[in-house]
Amino acid sequence: MILLMLIPLLLSQTEDIEEPAQDTLIPSIQPPTGVVAIDVPNDEGHQIVVRWELSPDDAKLASYVVYRAEEGGEFSQVAVLAPGTDSMVNNNDILDRVVDFYSAELRSLKRDLRKAQRKADTDAVRELEASIKGIESELEATRKQLLRNMVPYIYKVAASYKGYEFISEVSEPAQARGQWFHLGRINVLVAMIFFFFLVTFFISQAKRGKNLFLRKIAGLEAIDEAVGRATEMGRPILFVPGLSYIGDIATIAALNILQGIAKKAAQYDTPIIVPNRDPIVYTVAREIVKEAYSDAGRPDAFNPDSVFFITQSQFAYVAAVNGIMLREKPAANFFLGMFWAESLLLAETGNISGAIQIAGTDASAQLPFFITACDYTIIGEELYAASAYLSREPNLVGTIKAQDWGKATIAGLLIVLTVLAMFGIEFAVKLLTTV
Repeated sequence: MILLMLIPLLLSQTEDIEEPAQDTLIPSIQPPTGVVAIDVPNDEGHQIVVRWELSPDDAKLASYVVYRAEEGGEFSQVAVLAPGTDSMVNNNDILDRVVDFYSAELRSLKRDLRKAQRKADTDAVRELEASIKGIESELEATRKQLLRNMVPYIYKVAASYKGYEFISEVSEPAQARGQWFHLGRINVLVAMIFFFFLVTFFISQAKRGKNLFLRKIAGLEAIDEAVGRATEMGRPILFVPGLSYIGDIATIAALNILQGIAKKAAQYDTPIIVPNRDPIVYTVAREIVKEAYSDAGRPDAFNPDSVFFITQSQFAYVAAVNGIMLREKPAANFFLGMFWAESLLLAETGNISGAIQIAGTDASAQLPFFITACDYTIIGEELYAASAYLSREPNLVGTIKAQDWGKATIAGLLIVLTVLAMFGIEFAVKLLTTV
C-alpha cells in the first residue's frame, strides 16, 4: 500500500529529472537572408562588397561571421562583424600588410642566415633555417587568402549566438575586376577637356597677335622704376631668388622674373648681384643672367662673379646678404621666391639701407613682413603670372588667360549649383558632393 502511494511521487520526480534544462536547448535564431556579393565599381579590382538583410533576432546576436570560398572550394572566415552590420567590403588591405610584414621578416632572416653561414655558426644556421621555413609557410598561406581578380567567389553569412552559428544561404558568385574608367569622375574629365580647349584657344589667339588683357600688377610695373633708379644712382641691383630649391614653383617663378630684370640691367649697364643659397639654383641663375646679357647684345658685359653661391645655412646666408646690402648699398632690392623666418631680417636691412624694395612670395605667413617693410609686394599667384606679364610670350600669356577663364567658369558654376541645391534640385546636390 505504501509502495502504491509512493509511485506517483517517484514518477513526478522522474519527470523532473528527465526534463532537459532550458539552457541546453539549441536556441531558435533566424539567420540573415538575401546575401548578395558584387564587384566594387570604379576601382582597380581586388574588392567585393557583400550585403545582407539583418536577422530578425539581430538584437540577441553576438556577431555576424562572413565566410568566403572559391566556387567548389571550402569556405574560410573573412570577417567578424558587430550586430547591426548589414554589409562589408572584402579586400586585401589587412592581408597585404601581413604579406609585407612576412616578406620583410623573411629578408631579415635570410641576411642573418648568410652572416651565420659565414661565421660557420651551426646552431644559429639550424635555428634560422627553421624560422625561415616557418615564415615561408605562413607567407604562402597568407598569399592564398588574398582576393584575386577574375576569380568567382561565393559568400555566406552566419548569425552567431552563444557559440552557435545560424548560416544564411550562399550568395551568387561574384568576381573582382579593375575598371579602366572611374565613372564617378566624368565631371573631372569634362573639366580637363574644357580647360584644354581654353588653353589651346587663348594660345592661338595670342600667337595671332591679339592683345590679351592682363591686369596690371603694381610690383611688376615698378621694376622699370627700380632698375632706372639704380642706373641713375650708379648703384647695383640686388636679386635674391628665395631660399628654396629648384623644385619649388616659387623659385622657378623668381628665376623667370630674374631673366627680365637681368636683361634690363644689361641694357642700362647696371651691375646686378645675385647671391644664392642652393647650388643648383645658383647654376641655373648664372646661366639665366648670362643669357640675358647675350639677349641684350652685351655678352661681354656679363660678370661671372655677379652670380655666386654663399652657403646652404639659412641664417648664415641671410647674414651674408645683409652684409652685402650694407656694404654695396644697392639701389634696388628684389626678394622673390620662397622665404621663411628670414624674410623680415632681409626686408628690414634693405629698408635701413634706403633701397627701393620689391618682394614677392607665395608663403602667406611671410607676406605681412614684406608688405610692411617693402615698397611693393607681389602676392601669391601674381608671382606665377609675372613671367607671362613681363615677357608677353604667347604660350605663357595664353595659359594665364585660360586659367583666369577657368577659375571664372568654376566660380560661376559653383554659384549656380549652390542656388539650385538650395531649392532642392537633386542633380545639383549630387554634382556638388561628387566634385
